[in-house]
Amino acid sequence: MLRQVKPKTARSKRALEKKAPKVHENPKTSLFLRGTSCSQITQDAMGDLFALRQVHSKRFTKKNPIHPFEDATSLCFFSEKNDCSMLVFGSSNKKRPHTITFARTFDYKLLDMLEFILDAETFRSISQFKTNKVPVGTRPLMVFSGTAFESPVPNAFTMAKSMLIDFFKGDVSNKIDVEGLKYIVSVTADEPTTSATNSDDPSSKPVLHLRVYTIQTKRSGQKLPRVELEEHGPRMDFRLGRIQEPDEAMLKEAMRKPRTSEERTKKNISTDIMGDKLGRIHLGKLDLSELQTRKMKGLKRERDVKSDDDEETLFEEEQPKRKKKATKE
Repeated sequence: MLRQVKPKTARSKRALEKKAPKVHENPKTSLFLRGTSCSQITQDAMGDLFALRQVHSKRFTKKNPIHPFEDATSLCFFSEKNDCSMLVFGSSNKKRPHTITFARTFDYKLLDMLEFILDAETFRSISQFKTNKVPVGTRPLMVFSGTAFESPVPNAFTMAKSMLIDFFKGDVSNKIDVEGLKYIVSVTADEPTTSATNSDDPSSKPVLHLRVYTIQTKRSGQKLPRVELEEHGPRMDFRLGRIQEPDEAMLKEAMRKPRTSEERTKKNISTDIMGDKLGRIHLGKLDLSELQTRKMKGLKRERDVKSDDDEETLFEEEQPKRKKKATKE
């Protein structure tokens, strides 16, 4: 790991403050790496992904002897060295051809990791589509279709959805310009079968179809335009491979929100239009049987109606007393 260095200049101090944790974090930067053996198809797929997120991405072209699922020390080193919280690693071998591994880090330590196995036959790069290219830095719309993404229990497909959202998500803003909505990223999952859920073979698992479309608005003769989609590329089909789930303690720490200086809202306290503070009090269940009411003749208990206590005392009085035996002196 890198040693901690105290800033000596104003420039280095600003750089460390930029890396420090914040209430509203900066957009996640992705780092693209390749292994010692990486096929040309995998390199083209990673180049297309880099082109879509070029503003918030960095790319290394040299080969790196890294095996993510065996030893992730090098990934943590590159993450801290380049201030990147997400890594995309491409490799290819005989057992796992054309694989792209997505990894996320927290505090420059590996959080989780997921392997995507690319289908080389159905892959089409951006250059093979003769359409207008998306401007650099444009945020996409994202659509996830399929019951595999709707599982209430976290699994590989829900993790894939979370990773792809983190990868394509850019700057967070409350204001959206309609003219800036240029393209859509659609991810569709096939319906899982019974044999696929019980098998660990990647070839039996549902396929993820990643498609990118550009949005075109045309005249419709009405107030609202007619919206059409045209495929932009890349076209990728994935199967999910190996997975490394996050540690519960680290995930809890990563999801924790820091306290802000803003005043925290208090429960059951509100302010009306006039500025008066109102409080709501919740009481328990009241026992109205012992409530003291107004003394009136009509509310008095009748004499012929006897209470439970009176009946018990009467029952004790009616019982005959036992006579004591006479003792001879």
